[in-house]
Amino acid sequence: MRILLLEDEPEMAAALSAALQARDAIVDHVSMLADAEEAAINLPYDVILLDRQVPDGDGLSIIPKLRAAGIDTPVIVLTARGDLGDRIGGLDTGADDYIVKPFAIEELLARLRAILRRPGELRTEVVNFGRLSYDFGCHDILIEGERLELPRREVLVFEALARRLGRTVPRHALEEAVYGFSEDIQSNTLDAHISRLRRKLALVESGLEIHPVRGIGYLMRLKS
Repeated sequence: MRILLLEDEPEMAAALSAALQARDAIVDHVSMLADAEEAAINLPYDVILLDRQVPDGDGLSIIPKLRAAGIDTPVIVLTARGDLGDRIGGLDTGADDYIVKPFAIEELLARLRAILRRPGELRTEVVNFGRLSYDFGCHDILIEGERLELPRREVLVFEALARRLGRTVPRHALEEAVYGFSEDIQSNTLDAHISRLRRKLALVESGLEIHPVRGIGYLMRLKS
């Protein structure tokens, strides 16, 4: 699960990020509305968590812009503004859920699980690649119906390549898909993930192969 977090309070942002990362989520934290809008438009997220009161505006203002751009990523508002009118206004603006601070992290996790169970175009999309299929909603790789157990990073690499099957994916795009904003990326870390993923796909005779494209990135395609 990849989450975009818009929160300008450092302590709150650190606590939320740590709790979510402990549950295998990748969290991209931003404190400004403009940065959140840019990230949400350019990167795929499972959920957006946003505060309302940030330095450059009301977090709610991002929602109509995303919907107008055809981005239907679920949005959960996390805010101290808990009056009835604020909650109604937030939901009417297009938020999928509205949680008033302070809240227990267990409640947020339950709300996240509920949102991710909802039907939606991306969350129910299953694509078949020969013997292998990939569920973009559950992030499950299946070999003839049996789940292939992979570390989270390798699954994210696979998804980024699967979205552009047969096309070269630039290295920077793969790094953006696999790592959070604040993570240090060693020069050979991505290559190591891809090397392990390539071996595992070959071991289960998936019918897919991954090739480096010198100076650009990687390409995944069906074996001929």
